[in-house]
Amino acid sequence: MKPQNQPKLDKSKRQAPPAFRAYLALVLLLCFAAHPLSAQHSVHPPQTTRVIVRTNLGLNGILNLCGLLGCSSVQGVGDPQGQVFVIQTPAALNIVTSLLNIRLLGLLTIETDQNVQTQEASAGVTPSYLTDEAPFSYYGTTVWHGYVYQPGNQLIRTDAAHAAFNAGAGVIVADIDTGVDPTHPVLKNALVSGYDFTRNSGGGSEMADVSQSSVAVLDKSGNRPSKVSQSAVAVLDQSAVAVLDGPGYEAFGHGTMTAGIIHLVAPQAQIMPLKAFQADGSGYNSDILRAIYYAVAHGARVINMSFNYTSYSQELANAVNYANANGVICVAAAGNSGQQATVYPAALKGVIDVASTSNNDTPSTFSNYGAPPVWLAAPGEGVMTTYPFGTYAAGWGTSFSTPMVSGTAALMMSQYKTNPPVAKGLLGAILQLLTASTTEPQAASALAHTQPIPDPQMGKGRLDAYQAMQAWRTNLGLH
Repeated sequence: MKPQNQPKLDKSKRQAPPAFRAYLALVLLLCFAAHPLSAQHSVHPPQTTRVIVRTNLGLNGILNLCGLLGCSSVQGVGDPQGQVFVIQTPAALNIVTSLLNIRLLGLLTIETDQNVQTQEASAGVTPSYLTDEAPFSYYGTTVWHGYVYQPGNQLIRTDAAHAAFNAGAGVIVADIDTGVDPTHPVLKNALVSGYDFTRNSGGGSEMADVSQSSVAVLDKSGNRPSKVSQSAVAVLDQSAVAVLDGPGYEAFGHGTMTAGIIHLVAPQAQIMPLKAFQADGSGYNSDILRAIYYAVAHGARVINMSFNYTSYSQELANAVNYANANGVICVAAAGNSGQQATVYPAALKGVIDVASTSNNDTPSTFSNYGAPPVWLAAPGEGVMTTYPFGTYAAGWGTSFSTPMVSGTAALMMSQYKTNPPVAKGLLGAILQLLTASTTEPQAASALAHTQPIPDPQMGKGRLDAYQAMQAWRTNLGLH
């Protein structure tokens, strides 16, 4: 991004070398910091402030600068130019830094590393199909009958889409969330290796958030539906419910639930769990950026983002643009405030945003309806899905509408994968680049072939996977 309103340099004068400019910046910072600032927020400010910076200094340059400014850590987010870093600065420098011309520091842009909190809806009455435990064979694994034949899955017509077209084979869906239970019998064969950005370790499991002593309390013989969070009811033993009812587990299981819905809609697709959120539902914007770049670099064709936050992030927009340019479809939740609200990443260009409807095709009272208007809606009330410890849960919220659309996008991309551009050489490379950049708008256009619902604020209507696949094939020139 080019800086705005920069004064022109007098070319007759020599510009100070970078090292001197950094030293001068440090002197200015120390001079400002030497005078106490009036307290504007808290008597006890945080020890450090996390910021995301874009710089042309390179890793060594930003490390040297941080050595002068007293940064406590530096980490790249994985952008292809290697220009974006998350750093922790002393809190005393936070306000002062904003007063300086950041070009003096060799920085192009700077923004606060937002702390993101998952937003939940309120769970309704436990649906009867949640306890429909009759075994049912589903694409190589045995699942509960209620999981496949729940109303929401019937409404979007996944059976018809699978029978007429495909079930998502050959496509990777990245799920940026709290992680996943990698041992769940329904999901374990559908997972590819992911990553845990909260611990900087491979895998993407959310089971590390629960101690072994907590897991040991399970007694599946006594399982029954119980509320495990504001937005979910799970079939669990009561002793396990008591553990999860404690502080720090407000969002535990969220990632396993969204992954289960993706698998329900696209059972032959592979799911890449990217853990960017803690079990309490908190995360950092920088970890979400890292997850997006990781997903693109590791072959994901769809990114599911069942979260939102209210403040705009230019670097989030940059990451989404990069994903789109590489032919990746990004899908995000519209939010659960029950209002017309601009939330991110849903409101970004290049993101398909999803609202929630009931199993009667009425707008969910908790669902946002977007500003700008949402693109489409999908069932998001009492959605039955997988839950840690090998069991199932029902969830309420746009978090659970979103993976229905992401799963449908995986079906579409599987069809595209079997019909790539035939040209080779330079022409083929050009066609591939042009095709990649148009994938998201073509996908959005196909997904707009929906079932109408009696509320224009719900965008194009309620998701119909079969109609979306038909429209996608038409876009590809297949009949």
